[in-house]
Amino acid sequence: MSIYLDNAATTPLCAEAKDAMIAALELFGNPSSTHAEGRKAKALVERVRKEIAEALNCLPAEIIFTSGGTEADNWALQSSVEVLGVNKLYHSELEHHAITHMVEALADRVEAIAIPFNEHGDHDLDWLEAQLAADHQAGRTVLVSLMHANNEIGNLVDLGRLSQITRAHGALLHSDTVQTMAHLKLDFAATPLEFAACSAHKFHGPKGIGFAYLKQGTGVQPFIRGGAQERGHRAGTENVVGIAGLGAAFATAVAKLDEDAAHMTRVKNYAIVALRAAFPNVKFNGRSGDPDRSLFTVLNFYVPELHEGGMLNFQLDLQGFCVSGGSACSSGAVGGSHVLGGLKAPGGTRISFSRMTTLDEIDAFVHALKNLPKLD
Repeated sequence: MSIYLDNAATTPLCAEAKDAMIAALELFGNPSSTHAEGRKAKALVERVRKEIAEALNCLPAEIIFTSGGTEADNWALQSSVEVLGVNKLYHSELEHHAITHMVEALADRVEAIAIPFNEHGDHDLDWLEAQLAADHQAGRTVLVSLMHANNEIGNLVDLGRLSQITRAHGALLHSDTVQTMAHLKLDFAATPLEFAACSAHKFHGPKGIGFAYLKQGTGVQPFIRGGAQERGHRAGTENVVGIAGLGAAFATAVAKLDEDAAHMTRVKNYAIVALRAAFPNVKFNGRSGDPDRSLFTVLNFYVPELHEGGMLNFQLDLQGFCVSGGSACSSGAVGGSHVLGGLKAPGGTRISFSRMTTLDEIDAFVHALKNLPKLD
């Protein structure tokens, strides 16, 4: 028996994406070639780009296919500093390492300021607004980078308010939307920003493909140089098969967005109630236990008698449950989760849900927690 509860790390490939990828294998032409076989591949790439742009209410030219969210995040920050002249960068210490490690790499070229947050992981947007007002008055070129939903604790940032603040004070805005893309309704015309990121494998698409949203006119230069692919923004022959899978998964997720959100909300609320009933002393890290302030895909919990000793997730793996102690990108890293560390939380287990997660799986998970064998 294997029960998969690690969907914030990656999701199973959906049938629609698999079928689209198999069909795309027949399109062997290079999308940059002008002959018939090349045009067939190019048509698929551009169709997917247009469909994504329509869903996000932006221009097709603003969707640039990448290897995934990490590349898109890296590109936005590095190009902002090296090309757009950003000299002050507001970020969070709770971000994915695609952001925190890039901030470290840029430390000698930009003044990087961490936005304060409380014990629940809520960022102080009032403080940020005051800082941006002063920066605007001083004529600084500023970038704000805050992820829409935290991948470990699920906390949601008010992207609408954040966009209003940055617009009012002339700052650029980047948001890592990897966890919310195709899960929440995003409208880049109603909520303007310069940069956003997507990874297909977070909504039942293939790994190794995603896209960057780059607002037209921003002036960003290519992160990868060579040919003139992706309208001159990203060199390298396009991953046609991956783009086909991304497009099918994205279209399916958007079409089922309300239905899937309701299902995952129901599963998450059920898990919260079940864990509280089984372990009255359970604590939920960040805002993950508050359905109104966190993403419905993520729940991060801590039970002292289970987590002491640090072997819980290993024990669950032996029982056939796939869970996480934090970001999959950090698994095996010494020191544990930097997000939980930033909140001064003693530990935690992240379970995360998809449209495929069932209430019976939650029952089995809680039953396993209550009946874990004692370690010698």
